[in-house]
Amino acid sequence: MAEFQSPTDLVHNRGLIADPAVFAKEAGAASWLYLCGEQFAAMEGGMSFTDVQSAVPESVNLIADPPRAFDMDVARQGVAALDKLPRPTLVTCRTGPRSSALVYLYAGLRSGASANDVLARAEADGAPFTEAEPLKAWLVQGLAELS
Repeated sequence: MAEFQSPTDLVHNRGLIADPAVFAKEAGAASWLYLCGEQFAAMEGGMSFTDVQSAVPESVNLIADPPRAFDMDVARQGVAALDKLPRPTLVTCRTGPRSSALVYLYAGLRSGASANDVLARAEADGAPFTEAEPLKAWLVQGLAELS
C-alpha cells in the first residue's frame, strides 16, 4: 500500500472563520459539512448554519460541538455525509480540532490506511486534533470500528 497522503479534497479549519463566504471562495468549495449548533452563532467569532448555506451550493449540518459527545455516532454520520457531498468540501467546527479529526478519519477509512499512518501524517501536517489525546483515540477507534 502507498504511504497515506494528506487529504486534498477536504479542508478543515484552523481557528475561527472570520468570513464564511471568503473562506469557501478561497478553498474553491463545492460543499460544507458544518459541525456546530446555532448557539455558536451567538458567541463572539461564531457563525450560523445560515452563513454556511449562503457560502456554498451544498451543505450539511451535523451538530457535534460541546457539550455534545464526539462519539462513533458522529463518526458514522460524518462519514455518510462526506460520502454524499461534492468536492472540494469544507469540514469545520469552532476552531478546528474536531473537524480535522473527522477529515483524517474519513481519508484514512477511504484509503485503507493504518491508524499509525494516519496519525503520523496528521501530526506532520499539524492537524489541530493531534494536540488532543481524546480526539486521537476517537480517530483510532473510528478506523478500527468503521473500516
